[in-house]
Order: sequence, then C-alpha cells, then structure tokens
Amino acid sequence: MKILLATYWDIPHVGGVWTYMVQLREKLESLGHEVDLLGYGKENKIVHVVNENRSIEKSQLLPLINTIMSKDQFPEIFANQLVSYTEQQRYAYEMGAAYLGLEKYDVVHAQDIISSSSIKRVLPKNIPLVTTLHGSVAHEIRAQLKTIHRSSTSYLARAYYDHLEQTGAISADKTIVANEWLKNVLTEEFSVPAGQIEVFQYGYDINGFLERMNTQTSEPPATDKKVILFTGRLTEIKGVHDLVNALGQLKNIRNDWVCWIVGEGEKLAPLRIQSRELGLEDDVIFLKKRDDIPYLLSLADMYVLPSLLENQPLSLIESQIAGVPAIVSDTGGLPEMVEHEVTGLVAPKGDPEALCSHMDRLLDDDDFRSKLGSNAKEFAKKHWDMDQAVSKVLNVYENVTETGSDVK
Repeated sequence: MKILLATYWDIPHVGGVWTYMVQLREKLESLGHEVDLLGYGKENKIVHVVNENRSIEKSQLLPLINTIMSKDQFPEIFANQLVSYTEQQRYAYEMGAAYLGLEKYDVVHAQDIISSSSIKRVLPKNIPLVTTLHGSVAHEIRAQLKTIHRSSTSYLARAYYDHLEQTGAISADKTIVANEWLKNVLTEEFSVPAGQIEVFQYGYDINGFLERMNTQTSEPPATDKKVILFTGRLTEIKGVHDLVNALGQLKNIRNDWVCWIVGEGEKLAPLRIQSRELGLEDDVIFLKKRDDIPYLLSLADMYVLPSLLENQPLSLIESQIAGVPAIVSDTGGLPEMVEHEVTGLVAPKGDPEALCSHMDRLLDDDDFRSKLGSNAKEFAKKHWDMDQAVSKVLNVYENVTETGSDVK
C-alpha cells in the first residue's frame, strides 16, 4: 500500500504529532508499505514531501492566493488577523499538496483538521482520506483568544475555528481519535456523526524508548534530592505557572526536592521571573531544550503535567513507559490515561494547592511512589503497544479502501 501521512504543521519538528508520524511510518514500512510525509517546512516557507526532498515555495503560490482572496472581495476574512493568516496558509498548503501530487497514493492519512479539510478539496475522488485528530484545535484557540490572540474581533476567530474543526473532522472517510473525551467534543459540540469516528490509543516504540534511557546528551544538574520533572512546551495551556506556584507552596513544607523544567516557549521568561519571585532560584532549574528526555526520566522520581487542556500527550506516555509516577490535571483525555491512586494521581486543573498536596504525598511515601510507577509501567506495556495500534490503523485503511470514499 502506498500511504501519505500529511500534516499542516511544520515537519520535521519537536512535538507529539511529528513523533507519531515518524513512528507510524517506520512501523508501516517494516510491514512492507511505502510511506511519504507531507507538510510545511522551513518556517512555513515551503510545502514539501520531506522524505523525497520535493517542495514548492509558498512565495510562488501567494500571488494567485492574493488574487483569489482579496481584501475588497472578502473583508470579513481580513477583519481578524488570525483568520486571514490561517486562510492564506491553508490555501497555500492546499495548492502545494495538489502541485506535489496526490494521485499515486492508495490512502491519505491527515493528522489535523486543516490538512484534512484542505486535502479533501484536491484529493482525487477514488482515493480515501483518513484523519487522526491529536486534540481540539478549536478548544486551544478559544483559550488563546483570551490571552495571546485577544482582540475586538475574537468572536470571528472563534466561529472560524469552530467551523474548521467540524469541516476537518467530517472531511475524512474515517476520523480517528485517541479517547472518549475528544469523541464527545466532536459529536456533542461540532455535530460530527458518531459513526464517523474510531476511538483507539496511540502506539509507541517502547523498546526504542527504553534503550534511549541510557543515553545522555549533556550532564544534568547534580543533585542528591528527589527530582520532580516537567517536559513540554512552555505555553499558557500547559499550566506550568500552576506547577511553579505549587512548588512555592511545597518549599514551605519541605526542601528535599528539585524540579527540572524541560522545554522552550513564550512562557520561559515569565516562568523564570515567577520562580525568582517565589524564591525558587535554587529549586527550579530550567533546562530548556534537551534531546535526552528518556535519560532524564530515568533520574526522575515523579512527572508532573498540570495542563489546562490536553488530548493524549506523548510526554505522559513516555513517563509511564519509564515507570515514573505522574501527577496530572483532570482535563481532556488525561483522566483516561491515569487512574487515580493506581497509575498516578489526578488533580483539578488550575489548582496549585492540589498539585502541592500530591507532590508532598509522593515525596513522603517512597513505597506508594514506587507502586504507582510500577503500575504505570505495566499499564504502558499493554496499552501503548505499537503493533496493536498500527494493526488498528491498518484496519481503518483497509476498510476505507474496500468501501471507497462513499462511507459517509
């Protein structure tokens, strides 16, 4: 089978979608399938098939797009900057995909709502489209419209992204989601038919991850204290500010810990300031970008993910594979990944006091902490098995290929 894995986002990049695409491609190729990867590249300056080194410059497409999408003809699009930017980007992506060619594939597997809706418009009718949604873009945008994208026309952006969410989900012959939370969002808020959706978890290269736990790229800070670890993008939606506030409270209780915060993002500087104001300069260490997360997990005593919105983050999957007990918030798909007091602890989102209490409990009880980690590792072996996950993906491919593009 000739398969195209497509995303609207920059590839390659650091993030869960890219990791998922790479691991899925490797497994599919090991089973004898041919797999290409399509997405933006070079800071959104090109659309490319990354493994074939074929691309088209976005600048070549913009003159035509600007002619079709003029401010005079569509003033409502240009009333909100985020909407106009996304419209330009998605039209360029759509035209780039058509230029690079979709005719040779047996199935196209999109990884987000924008690639799904864009590719559907230019995909030959005899080629089925499968879409995996790695979260709710509409929900993320709603959060951002209150902060970094706040404006007098935010209501237009919300309506626009709500429409994109629905269109992207229903464009495919089958839409795959990782949990019941996202299925409920799509069916209840965006009127996506339940029969459109398949629910099954991601897979992960467990053995490859375990091997990388012995490899470090640079020496971590020396410490004889217990290590609390966070890894991920430093953005508002990850809730790291709540973790730092919780650590400020924890320091008033005990000082037998250190927290390593790994990642970069627009909140790095504000988080450093917050840490300093709470007197945590020696207790919270910002390691920025690291390529040896498996190794850092081998040193960690607990993993904390205080997100305000999450789907099925690979960072949490990795902590479970490593046997590190996790404290997570009760948002999105996280409660479906962590069973409270069995494989980890669950706290209300946006609640530093609860985070502090849970961290204190794990620091205080070595046996309980060890038990949660062991349980998490056993869960990971069964639940994140790559062979099982790819088998389910292939079943979807085969079903839509057999029935054609008239499933809906």
